[in-house]
Amino acid sequence: MDQQVTIRPFTRNIAERLAQLANNKNVVAQVRDNFPSPYTLSDAHYWIDFCNGRNNAQSFHRAIYYKEEFVGGIGVLRQEDIHRNNAEIGYWLGEPYWGLSITTAAVMQMTEWIFANTSITRLYAGVFETNPASMRVLEKAGYKLEAIHRKAIIKNGQVLDEHLFVKLAGE
Repeated sequence: MDQQVTIRPFTRNIAERLAQLANNKNVVAQVRDNFPSPYTLSDAHYWIDFCNGRNNAQSFHRAIYYKEEFVGGIGVLRQEDIHRNNAEIGYWLGEPYWGLSITTAAVMQMTEWIFANTSITRLYAGVFETNPASMRVLEKAGYKLEAIHRKAIIKNGQVLDEHLFVKLAGE
């Protein structure tokens, strides 16, 4: 595992860097519409406070650091009711850091932590068909393509396939 990549709780001192990296059309193009755009300093403070205020077993959010510098975010959201042992993993990385295997290391660390510290036994991620780099991240982290949900999502007015990747505890 890459020792230069760590995942840590969000802290207020990274708010400006968070807003700077997240306010990027190329990042926004590959994430859900609820990711703010433009991404302001106020959005960064809101997100950091939200992450630090959630002391429950339903969601886990971490900042991604590379060489001690904040570079992105990763999170896991537990599902409910009969799906309570399933959780969705999601992540984003500042564009200057793309292609350095940082996200793969972060996904591996978060996955290992979730399986070791929670009752979650199945992690999944939905990836836009337009994001082969994210698919490769998941494959390198040991996730397997389980399904392609045809024309299941809409992003920027474009109807796209969603590729569903899954990793089970113990695999």
